[in-house]
Amino acid sequence: MILPLERDSDPGFPADDDYLKVEQWLDNHPDFVQDYFSRKATRTLIDGWLYEHSGSVESPVAIGGSLLGYDMSSTGSNSKASSGANTPVRKISTQEFEKRGQILKPMVFTVDGVPSFLGSATSLPDNSPPKPRRRRSELKVLDERELMYELLLDICNDLDMTSLYHKILQNVSLLLGADRCSLFLVEGEKNTSDFCLCSKLFDVSIRSTVQDSTRLSQEIRVPWGTGIVGHVAMTGEVLNIPDAYEDPRFNKEIDRMTGYKTDTILSMPVKDFNGHVIGVAQAINKTGRKHKPFNEHDERVFKSYLAFCGIGINNAQMYERSVLENRRNQVLLDLAWLIFEEQSNVARLIHKIMLHTQSLLRCQRCQVLLVDETSQGKFSQIFDFQVGDIENDDSYRHEGNQESRFPLNIGITGHVAATGETLNLPDAYLDTRFNSDAFAVFCGMGINNTHMYEKAVRAMARQRVALEILSYHSSATFEEVQRLKKMNVPLVHQYSLTDYHFSDFNLDDDDTLKATVRMFLDLRLIEKFRISYDVFLKWLLTVKKNYRSVAYHNWRHAFNVTQTMFTMILHGRLNNVLNDLESLALLVGCLSHDLDHRGTNNQFQIKTMSPLAQLYSTSTMERHHFDHCLMIINTKGNEIFANLNEDDYKTLVSMLEEAILATDLALYFKNRCEFFHVVDRDALNWSDERQRSLLRGMMMTACDLSAITKPWKIQQKVAELIASEFFEQGDLEKKELKEKPIDMMDRDKESLIPVMQISFIDSICLPIYQAFAKFNDGFKPLLDGCLSNRQQWQQLAENGTSENKDAEDSENNTDGQIISS
Repeated sequence: MILPLERDSDPGFPADDDYLKVEQWLDNHPDFVQDYFSRKATRTLIDGWLYEHSGSVESPVAIGGSLLGYDMSSTGSNSKASSGANTPVRKISTQEFEKRGQILKPMVFTVDGVPSFLGSATSLPDNSPPKPRRRRSELKVLDERELMYELLLDICNDLDMTSLYHKILQNVSLLLGADRCSLFLVEGEKNTSDFCLCSKLFDVSIRSTVQDSTRLSQEIRVPWGTGIVGHVAMTGEVLNIPDAYEDPRFNKEIDRMTGYKTDTILSMPVKDFNGHVIGVAQAINKTGRKHKPFNEHDERVFKSYLAFCGIGINNAQMYERSVLENRRNQVLLDLAWLIFEEQSNVARLIHKIMLHTQSLLRCQRCQVLLVDETSQGKFSQIFDFQVGDIENDDSYRHEGNQESRFPLNIGITGHVAATGETLNLPDAYLDTRFNSDAFAVFCGMGINNTHMYEKAVRAMARQRVALEILSYHSSATFEEVQRLKKMNVPLVHQYSLTDYHFSDFNLDDDDTLKATVRMFLDLRLIEKFRISYDVFLKWLLTVKKNYRSVAYHNWRHAFNVTQTMFTMILHGRLNNVLNDLESLALLVGCLSHDLDHRGTNNQFQIKTMSPLAQLYSTSTMERHHFDHCLMIINTKGNEIFANLNEDDYKTLVSMLEEAILATDLALYFKNRCEFFHVVDRDALNWSDERQRSLLRGMMMTACDLSAITKPWKIQQKVAELIASEFFEQGDLEKKELKEKPIDMMDRDKESLIPVMQISFIDSICLPIYQAFAKFNDGFKPLLDGCLSNRQQWQQLAENGTSENKDAEDSENNTDGQIISS
């Protein structure tokens, strides 16, 4: 049923007959109204209804059709809520806590679901009209008891601090016939330098208004125990001074500042219901006859009145604190809402936390340092935010530093991370009223929730990667294991497995498998770790199957890297240095270090935003190789570590991860200076676990790059395979990313290969082989082979490509690496 309805644009127009009929029909069909409302109501309509029925002062619909400037003209039901990353938020500052007697309005939503705080805070609504004060002429005709009663009624229900102080002082002037009155209240912590009395209103007369008194009053702070006011507060005594200038405690400078001549003073403490001094009230100069002092009757009246005033002031202060706490709680709850709203990205969440922290604390700079279990004694990420970043929010870099720099055990941040304590430095937190612990809890909970969300995202990415792997690979079958088991395994010398010039080009796949078995047998690893022979063969066959058919980073490359490691252990006599667990970790690491390589590098994974890049933020492919290695080892029938005890297993897995990650050249560059320094000083100490770790990592790199040390004909063939794989990635970058690849991946720059090879040898290969040859003669053939191949590449470069300008530019490009892990 559709009923036509025309309404005036003014919501307050008089109802016509059609409108009344529709309204009556709707009243008689509540089920239809509820159904229509649930299907068609916009957020604006809901917000308006809530505010109209909550007794709020103003409805969001009534504010010009918008909330805080957000356009509310679009009221379609298909409007979407904006994401947390784009939510416009009014930052909350400490000034929100300084608006006395006010509370922060609750958060509301605009038509598109954007959260927002309402405008400036308003006072608590008071529907009862204020009781009018009696005229002075009416009060003067009352006797003393009636006057006291009226003046007490005047202040008993006033909870506004400024208004209350003004009424008290005006009433004191009336009761005592004083020309001027002042009120000082105690501030600060006892026994601190901040403990003093502060003038709330100064020199209030019977004729002054609240506005005049607040505008003209200058804050005067009196140290505890000094001057007339300080003495009264400290001793609790009454001082009735007939001649102020004769009293040494009187500060004549005040009269010079104000231009007012003080003759007589009556100063009395203001106490709360517990008898504690909370302030000092002071009456100055009796009106009428000049220099007439205050008498004993004035003292009694003053004391009686201040007894009630102390209770009134205390109540007003308690009310102010409760309102302030209410405002603080509302602000914190609203901040918590904003923090919990962002669950998708830690960097954006922490940016939002720092934005509000900077505004709340009014600090110049804010940092958040994250602690992670795998951070190895350092903060895993550091986020920095400065005042200028607020104005440059669009260009502000939300991501934190991936490289950790600050240790967990030193400095202020280290102390907080280690103890969990809050450190409040006076120069950092300017507003001492801010409850930093509560905000820190909200922030911590928000960060934790976002970490959980990111873990879930990584888990889903891990699942997609695993499904992709399972769809491509398979485990070795029983028949394949039995077939390999029946083969004879030749001796080491039959395959020349201890020769640095070893080549696999004349071996078939079965030979590579048998040669691998021979290396494990000769190092007695199968025997020492009680590995079932069938399990070992199945694991080996499964590892081979889990290498893809790419041009270079395939099973043959892994086999050659393993053979070089075997040769280094024997020729370098490292079997006397490395223990059996380390040797097992290195050989398994070499065989597994490029598992499931796709023929593309880490940068390509990041650029294409592949599931692997979502799963691993650093050393993307290397971490994938390690996880794939563990997946195979933990698969039924492939458990080659099954007979290790718990401690050995943990140690082996840790060394295995370290070995595979060491094939990331980024980590090689990070660690090689330390290794070179140890070698140059001849300070090798194999009892030092750090040095053993460095040695294992450098050995992995030396083996991974060992193709550069092979005889020239082998080196040429390998270089062609590598170039082929790199050019295929370059073609993908041109096609999918619409980017021009770097020279080493651009097949149009194939003529530059000799120049790039020289650059690669000089910057990466030579330094590591020189270091190994320096501390052990058994590794010198690696250096000799590398130098020999450099001469060959130099000749090729001189024969044609060195005159090409592009080649000269490429020689200076450290990215020109043809051989990499």
